[in-house]
Amino acid sequence: MEILKYMEKYDYEQLVFCQDKTSGLKAIIAIHDTTLGPALGGARMWTYASEDQAIEDALRLARGMTYKNAAAGLNLGGGKTVIIGDPFKDKNEEMFRALGRFIQGLNGRYITAEDVGTTVTDMDLIHEETDYVTGISPTFGSSGNPSPVTAYGVYLGMKAAANEAFGSDSLEGRTIAVQGLGNVAYTLCEYLYKDGAKLIVTDINKKAVQRVVNDFNAIAVDPEDIYKQEVDIFSPCALGAIINDDTIPQLKAKVIAGSANNQLKDSSHGQIIHEMGIVYAPDYVINAGGVINVADELYGYNRERAMKRVETIYDSITKIFDISKRDNIPTYLAANRLAEERIERVSKSRKQFLKNGKTILNDR
Repeated sequence: MEILKYMEKYDYEQLVFCQDKTSGLKAIIAIHDTTLGPALGGARMWTYASEDQAIEDALRLARGMTYKNAAAGLNLGGGKTVIIGDPFKDKNEEMFRALGRFIQGLNGRYITAEDVGTTVTDMDLIHEETDYVTGISPTFGSSGNPSPVTAYGVYLGMKAAANEAFGSDSLEGRTIAVQGLGNVAYTLCEYLYKDGAKLIVTDINKKAVQRVVNDFNAIAVDPEDIYKQEVDIFSPCALGAIINDDTIPQLKAKVIAGSANNQLKDSSHGQIIHEMGIVYAPDYVINAGGVINVADELYGYNRERAMKRVETIYDSITKIFDISKRDNIPTYLAANRLAEERIERVSKSRKQFLKNGKTILNDR
């Protein structure tokens, strides 16, 4: 991988390699864009097959956070940390404290949070070394686990997508297939069940499946069968790249709306489902509840204020559908346009401000 060429192509600002021999820390911090503010994005721990794979994941995820934060209306840029290691075997206190020191060294350009393979406890350890971390324990005046708030945002975004597809945002009587039943999806299923939706669910974790079946009267199917269910809404809440050449021909849903990141394997798949008439709620907009929640910690966490901000996801998804129809483009492109236009407006405003400031100085 030619790193600098890749960074130039997508206009990344910074890539930081972090190593601590004592703790075994091997981490990469990617900062994509800080036009709107400091980069915010979680710290992910994963057993990457190679360093190149870890670098690519950090870069890709950081760019995704730029778009997510911009589309959510946050005054934050995009960044991400990936830690190379097994989150079930390789963690230790020294590792996360060392990472905290590296983050502190960036002097506020990057703020981290919980992500795949990391926990609130890990964020507390990072917090021992830096204030540039969110998603720490409520005992520190923080919001804790963001999963329930993410689920609430997905629920609202799904209602907006239902309104676009069916002319009503009511989910009562709708049949919804949920793929993946982790913390976010469980809470989402609870919202859907209370709304009177019929649930068809799957997960490789049989205990997670049985829990949802018992609690919400769901019907369980094998993981490979979830795509071909006769449903109104398909809600991917597990892996990325699940909208692809193999799965698209199986889909019978009118709406795709779920919490999984990077649902489209390729941008061409966004075009295909658009031409099929499937209403797609872009993932990084509908699943932004978690980042909106932790971002509120930067102002002194207020749950009521955070939840009101999360409620704007409904309007954001609706605006994306409006842009899609106005410009005759797929919704994934409409979401990108929404984010890019906001970044461009702020960038132009900042340049004009700096230009005016120089003019004033020169006139003195």
